[in-house]
Formats: sequence, structure tokens, C-alpha cells
Amino acid sequence: MAKEKEHINIAMIGHVDHGKSTLIGRLLYEAGEVPEHIIEKYRKEAQEKGKATFEFAWVMDKLKEERERGITIDVAHRKFNTKNYEITIVDCPGHRDFVKNMITGASQADGAILVVDAKDGVQAQTKEHVFLARTLGINQMIVAINKMDSIDYNQDRFNEVKGEVTKLLQMVGYKVDEIPFIPSSAYMGDNVYKKSDRTPWYDGPTFFEALDKFKPPEKPVDKPLRIPVQDVYTISGVGTVPVGRVETGVLKAGDKIIFEPASVSGEVKSIEMHHETIPEALPGDNIGFNVRGISKNDIRRGDVCGHPDIPPTVVRDFTAQIVVLQHPTAITIGYTPVIHAHTSQIACRFVELQKKLDPRTGQVKEENPQFVKTGDAAVVKLEPTRPMVIEKVKEIPPLGRFAIRDMGMTVAAGMVLDVTPRK
Repeated sequence: MAKEKEHINIAMIGHVDHGKSTLIGRLLYEAGEVPEHIIEKYRKEAQEKGKATFEFAWVMDKLKEERERGITIDVAHRKFNTKNYEITIVDCPGHRDFVKNMITGASQADGAILVVDAKDGVQAQTKEHVFLARTLGINQMIVAINKMDSIDYNQDRFNEVKGEVTKLLQMVGYKVDEIPFIPSSAYMGDNVYKKSDRTPWYDGPTFFEALDKFKPPEKPVDKPLRIPVQDVYTISGVGTVPVGRVETGVLKAGDKIIFEPASVSGEVKSIEMHHETIPEALPGDNIGFNVRGISKNDIRRGDVCGHPDIPPTVVRDFTAQIVVLQHPTAITIGYTPVIHAHTSQIACRFVELQKKLDPRTGQVKEENPQFVKTGDAAVVKLEPTRPMVIEKVKEIPPLGRFAIRDMGMTVAAGMVLDVTPRK
């Protein structure tokens, strides 16, 4: 049996019209995930509707339309294989959804492809996406300087745009010498799967080669155990079975464990994954584990399981850096929206607005501001209205990111800089 390929998630980021969908369509097509006859069909449709050249973008849009009409589509359409990896594309149509998904861990990306139009260069959304990618902990990147066909594959213009993007990436702290800048035309297929003879001056990797140079995510097995509880079941003849994804650390059958903030302890009788009993569970594993010594009513979704020697941190308050994505008025002290962190949803009160930051650079613009509004980045202190587990993003990243929701929308995104543990 062939060894299973490592799996990595890649986020597609960049300004709205710079060709992200076309590039995804092209990558899937070149990887053999979208059959020729489907592209042909879309090509005809696109021409009839006077939208020639859009067929690759249409691949994605058609899938989207079908999804919206409630026809389930095999997610395989968004997956493709390179030599070393199985890659899932995390598309970011609205960057607000993307941020919410990234923060709540629904789609943690291991790397990103930043798409920049060769003609337009860096736009407002390019900056925003780069800043967010950095804030959300995406450390690996490929830059596609796309639509090279629109500038006749001009090397000087490519270098100008590369310079603009380099400045932007350095400003937020990326190591630019590790990032490939690929002159591409997703529509024409230049430098996507095979090297293009239209850019004889370019000697770097194609997309498929660059994707294979990404490093897979490290499994944080050496960090303390953290399993946010998604559900709790009582199974007759078995007992209490919490279900969740191991975020950090290792869980073994026989381990003594504690759930916080419930503060109840038990012992792991057995661990199950995909209906099979396993001796230990590692980060990324979605498991059910049978616990002796606790009942279903002792714990609930949002509680976090850990080992008693380094239990999950229950906080009195926490200091965080946030980016306000959208708020109809402004955030002031006393505002109490719902914080979504791992599997918990808890109302938290803004008790201090400590600093307003420049969202592009992270430099302090104002100390103790009266309010923060859409587009601002800030350092704030939040106080949960009931006991809550949250961790410093530097120590346990998956439990240190959160989304702030209110009025049915994601108001802001944040990372925990510091915590005051509950005594």
C-alpha cells in the first residue's frame, strides 16, 4: 500500500479581482482533479455568455453555485495532489468568513498563496490579507504575480510589483528570502504546472514545485495536553464519552485527566478514532474517549481536557490584540459581545482599551483610546462573564485565537497575549 501523503491546508489570499479563483481552477485542472470535458463545457458556456477566459474561475463558481443550491459536492474538488502532499485549498471569498474560520480553527492554514495582479500591484485588500495572515500565524507563503499575460510578460513590471510586495511582507515580519515570487498567468497556465517559455528570464520554481517545498505542520506533541470538548455522550454499557479534537499534547489510555473550568477529574479507560480503539491520540486526531469517574452532567461543550499537572488555564481576565473587521458604531469599555474560542462561546466584557495600533505595521498609534472602530487594531483587556479556558497564543496557539461575534456577524478577530489565571 502506498504511504499516505502528508496533508497541508493552503489559504488563497489577495485582492478580490486578482485571479484567485482562476488560479485555484488551474491548479485543480493541472493536477487532474477537473476533467477536460468539464473545462470544455464551461469554456463554451463562458463564450456564449461573452465571458471567454473565465472558464477556470467558473469551475470554482459552478461548484459554489451548486453548494449554494444545497447540492453537496465532493470536497475532493478542492483537494489536489503534488508529489509530496495532498493539498486542500482554503478559499477566502469574503475575508471576514476566512478570518472567522481561521480563528475558530475550522480551517487552520499551514501556508498561503498571495495572489497579486501584475498590472494593479498591491491593493488595500492585499495589505489587509497579508496582515491577517501574519496575525493568524501563517508563516509560509508563495507569491503569485498573476495575469502576466496582461503586461506581455514584462520582467521590469514583474520586478516593480515584486518590490512593492516585498516591502509589505517585510513590514509585517515575513522572511522574504524564503518566499518564492512566481510570474504566472493562471489563465494561460504559465509556471503553474510546467515552466513557461514566455518567461525565459525566470528561473525559480513552478507552483507545483513551490508547494512541495512547504513544510508540513508540526504536531505539537511536546506541549501540554489540550482537548476542547465538542460533545459529551453517555453510551450504555460504556459510560461517559467526551468527543473532541486533540489540539496539543498526547492522550494515552490509562491517563488521569481533568476538565476545566468544570474542575472534574477522571481516568481514560479507552480512546476511539474512526470507530477503532487506539492506544494514544495525537494533535489533529478527532477522538471519543471513555472516561471513568465523571458523568455526562459534569462537563459540557467548551470545557477543555488536560493533564492534572498542567491543567487548562481558567482565566479571570485576558489581554489580547484584536483587529476590528466590522462594527456599526465603535467598541467602548463595557461592550460585552460573545467570544468564540476553540469550542466555547462566552460573553466577555471589554474592561480596558490599552492601545490603538496601526493595523499595517503593528506600531502604537494611541495609548488608552476612548474607542476602537472598524479597521482598527488594538490591545484590549477582556473579562469573561463566566469561567472560561483560554491560553496565550505563544504557548498554545490553537487555544489562543478567537473571534468576536455580535449581531450575527464577526466583529473582530484576536489573539491572546497574556492571561490572569483565576485563583
